[in-house]
This record gives sequence, C-alpha cells and structure tokens, in this order.
Amino acid sequence: MENNILWLNKNEVESLLDMKGTLKVVEEAFRQHGLKKVQMPPKLYLFFKKHNGDLRTMPAYLEEQDITGVKIVNVHPDNPKKGLPTVMALVVLNSTETGAPVAIMDGTYLTDMRTGAAGGVAVKYLARRNSKTVGFVGTGNQAKTQLLGINEVIDIEEVKATSTSEKGTLAFKDEMEKRIGCDIIPKKSIREVCDCDILVTTTPSREPIVMNEWIAEGTHINAIGADAPGKEELDPDILKRARIVVDDIPQASHSGEVNVPLSKKLITEKDICCEIGEVVAGRKKARTKDSDITVFDSTGLAIQDVATADMVYRKAVIGNIGIKLQQF
Repeated sequence: MENNILWLNKNEVESLLDMKGTLKVVEEAFRQHGLKKVQMPPKLYLFFKKHNGDLRTMPAYLEEQDITGVKIVNVHPDNPKKGLPTVMALVVLNSTETGAPVAIMDGTYLTDMRTGAAGGVAVKYLARRNSKTVGFVGTGNQAKTQLLGINEVIDIEEVKATSTSEKGTLAFKDEMEKRIGCDIIPKKSIREVCDCDILVTTTPSREPIVMNEWIAEGTHINAIGADAPGKEELDPDILKRARIVVDDIPQASHSGEVNVPLSKKLITEKDICCEIGEVVAGRKKARTKDSDITVFDSTGLAIQDVATADMVYRKAVIGNIGIKLQQF
C-alpha cells in the first residue's frame, strides 16, 4: 500500500471541475441521501464573533459508492475588503478500508461549484417546465455558479440581477454574458429582479430582503444565502405560501432559510414538504401544479463535497495531476 497523499491546489482543482460533471455527481449524492444510504452528521460550527466569521467541519460517508471525507470551511463576510474570498475551504478524502487520508485539495472553488450544481438540480426537479427568466439577488461567486448550474438544465432567455454593489453587478453581467451567451439586465431594486420564473438569492442577509408581495404564483426560489443560525433572506410569508424543499431537515432547521421562522414559530417542521434527495429518488413530489411556489433551502451538504472531491481525485489520478506527499 502506498503511503502517499495527493495534494491538489486551487488551479488544479479548477482545471478538473466542470459544471456538467459536478451536476451529475451532486444529483446522485442527493439521490443516495433520499434513499438513506449516507452517513452525514450535521455541520459543526465554531463562531468567531469578534472577527464576524465562523469555521465549520463537514464529514460524510456515501455507503454505496464507498467514499468518505471531510470538508473544513470558513465563512467570513468581511474578507472581500481584505482581498480574500468570503468562503475558503479544504477537503480531505480518506480510505474507507484503512482510514488513511488519500487526498487533500483546495475546496474553495469546489464549494462554489457543488452549490451551483445543487441549484441546478433543484431547478431541474422543482421549477416549472417552461421557466425562461432567472433573477439574481447577489452577484458574487456563488451567483455565478448558480447561473452555470441552472444554464445546464433549462434554456435561459433572460437574466436580471441586482446587488449592493453596482460595480459588482456590472462585473457579473460582463463575465457571465460571455460564459452563457445570454443577456443579463442589471436592476436597481430587488423588487424588479423578483419578476422572474426562477429567483436565486445568494446574500449573507440576517433579515428578509425579498418580500412576499413581490413573488408571483409559480415562481421557484433557490434560497442559497442562509447557511448559519440567524441568517434569512425571504419574508416568512413566502414560506407560508410555498412548497418548501430543504437539502437536509436537521441542518436546514438549524442553519438554513427556515431556521429563523422555525425558531420564531412562524412555521413548523410540518410545513417543510420534503428533502431534495427524496424528490430526486422519486419518493416525494414537491411541485404539484404550475401555480405552486417552490423554495429550495440550500445549506450545503457534506455529501456534495465528498462526491465532488472524489470525482476530482479520480480525474487527477488518471491525468497524473497534483503532488504526492509522503505521509509516513
């Protein structure tokens, strides 16, 4: 047995990741979750209040694929002012046979891609079939991969976008128009963006910024930003009207879009329709008619990270990419 650990840096991981492949493995990871064939304890958090940030550990084991690992990831909203990403991560893959680490890789871009893929999967299963327009509240890195993921599953005719930074919105427009070949229209208000078939929210907000009266019947919402206790982006009245689909009920109840409304007893766990894995596995149906409002509450699951990292690792081995580090 080799005693080497494969190290893959950010550029190497980026070269091995594409959205089509990421969508495939994330969709299968969700399916396995829906079939109850994964082990995945809830995220563990360390909160650094004086630094406005946190650190999370996310382990998972996909039993059928026999792959396991853990992601260590931070969320520090003030980082962009320091020239650093808001989210930075590291993923470790382990041998299930011996427990030995087999690969360590940068997980920052991987995190963006697997979350974007989750948004694509949600749109595939939850949005109306004739959806053509997509609205974005927030235009950072996560918005970009959400758009890439959605672009893989529907034919987008128009994108509307807004953020707290006009410069950021214009940069999003310039980059993503070239990448997906679709017009992106900057908007000054969130209300204008909500006039769409699919709404994507990717902000760190701790209070509702999308109001109930702005959301038309039939809209699908990817609620991506809320990923820690106290965060929320949607008016709770939207959730009362919607078919709510979460990635994982225990995790979403603690740190997803539903966490604040649940804690305030504005909704109960019975108001959650199901988990996305149950929909992918064919065990539950979320959208029952075109007029349904559907909400995907994405907190980000460790199974997404492990499945995506395993794909990257296998490609790296085939392509002889990365540096082998001696463990013993």
